[in-house]
Amino acid sequence: MNYMDRYAFWCSAMLPKEVQDELKSIANDEEELKSRFGSDLQFGTAGMRGVMGVGSNRLNRYTVRRAAQGMAAWLSETDLPQKAAIAYDSRHNSQLFAEVCAVALAEAGIETYLYDRLAPTPMLSFAVRELGCGCGIVISASHNAGTYNGIKCYGPDGCQMTDEPAAVVTEKIGAIDFFIPESKDFAAFLAEGTVKYIDQSIWEKYYQTVMAEAVDPAIITKAGLNIVYTPLCGTGNEPVREILGRLGVNIHVVACQEKPDGDFKTCEYPNPETDAALNESYKVARQVPCDVILGTDPDADRVAIAVPTADGFRKLSGNELGCMLLDYILSARSARGDLPEGGEVIRSIVTTPMADRIAAYYGVAMKPVLTGFKYIGGEILALEEKGEEQKYIFGFEESCGYLKGTYARDKDAVVASMLVCEMAAALKQRGKTVLEALEDLYKTHGYFLAYVQNIELKGADAMEKAAAMMADLRSNMPETIGGAAVTKVNDYKSSISLDLSTGEEESINLPKSNVLEMILGDRGSVIARPSGTEPKVKFYYSAVGATYAEAKSLLDAMVAQFSK
Repeated sequence: MNYMDRYAFWCSAMLPKEVQDELKSIANDEEELKSRFGSDLQFGTAGMRGVMGVGSNRLNRYTVRRAAQGMAAWLSETDLPQKAAIAYDSRHNSQLFAEVCAVALAEAGIETYLYDRLAPTPMLSFAVRELGCGCGIVISASHNAGTYNGIKCYGPDGCQMTDEPAAVVTEKIGAIDFFIPESKDFAAFLAEGTVKYIDQSIWEKYYQTVMAEAVDPAIITKAGLNIVYTPLCGTGNEPVREILGRLGVNIHVVACQEKPDGDFKTCEYPNPETDAALNESYKVARQVPCDVILGTDPDADRVAIAVPTADGFRKLSGNELGCMLLDYILSARSARGDLPEGGEVIRSIVTTPMADRIAAYYGVAMKPVLTGFKYIGGEILALEEKGEEQKYIFGFEESCGYLKGTYARDKDAVVASMLVCEMAAALKQRGKTVLEALEDLYKTHGYFLAYVQNIELKGADAMEKAAAMMADLRSNMPETIGGAAVTKVNDYKSSISLDLSTGEEESINLPKSNVLEMILGDRGSVIARPSGTEPKVKFYYSAVGATYAEAKSLLDAMVAQFSK
């Protein structure tokens, strides 16, 4: 079926007037028709994410319902509990899409639990486990612009869905008609009890569980910590302020980003990885006492910080904050003598190897995993199945995702915000700034600088272009990058690690993935991988030097070589 056939199919369906009007409005716009109907929105291990609107390649109540029906069909054929939990963020249509999913699951006889108000992604992961569900759904497009929304799908362990069940769900979706009418509306299922709102007691249990992960909570009130906080118009406003309020943090909230806003008018791209996301916070921090600026993304699974400097503000990267939190946790637990024997820290392969040196400094093992927090969650599950979950200490990704504790299996900006405040308070009480502590880490372990480059691809064949770019890189491997020799190549697609100096090969004991890593001895690395949710190829650069200047010079040369 080509794009015009799909368009004609939608036009012929008995859809509401507003949908028909939108279809008519694009009748003569070929590019828009191709964009909306050139394909079906794809379901994968991350669920679905896309621009909202009418069309088979857009997120709307029809594509959402179909995906939820596919989830229900998969779950119904398993021995898993026939129960599901759903959460949603502050985006346009998020509550509607959550209710559409609830109806689709309830129609299949699945007992469904829905948060009665905005709730972060990690709270969904927590609820899946706490309520004994077979699956979970979050309606969110994470940090994308306001035109986007998405469905994140979770398994019974609270992790994002893995390849095998996702493939089954995809197959089920393909066999489902687009426009099967609802047997009853959401209110009817709610009234009969097939759909239930998640009780406030689950919120409170989540709060208590997060606070139990504190390292030294009393330090915050002793230090008199002042933070400026922005939830970026998302779900973090209630839980982050609740936790920090209980711990005695003095919080100044960025008023224009406090309330939910699906348009994100004061922050067009609500991604705390970017410095621009904190622009409104900087304005507030100039007017009030501020030790740390804290920002969480719309579904509150990522957190970033910035700190005041003599001439403005310095935002820390996800790698820098992760290393600082790791050092804080390991240092405090080492001093107390309660580091677990055989303890593990887990990081994604694209996260800075500086974390490896910090872990080794405290005698703790580092476990690298593929990109995606579900792989960190998978390692936690493996420990749990052996009765050794206490060995898990901390996990993080360079994209501002952190988790301490095993109560959830996705990154959690709420617990990370608490740890940031603890760390900052401990430093303040010692008369040291965050940046001074970061410099100490660099002096101890080496200057590890990192940069992520996104190569965005356009057109209906964007994903094919990404695959071709990766194939070309494998065929034309550079011998040097930035003037440093490539000494080893890890190809996660073939699961082979090749030492270029000896020609010896080793197997990589990780799931296969279209990722290529070029290692420059002890001077750094370049990792290339296509995005799993967007039409782009990402290059992750890591440069190591004895000084900042040395590392920066190498990093600049590496980026320049791949930007030609």
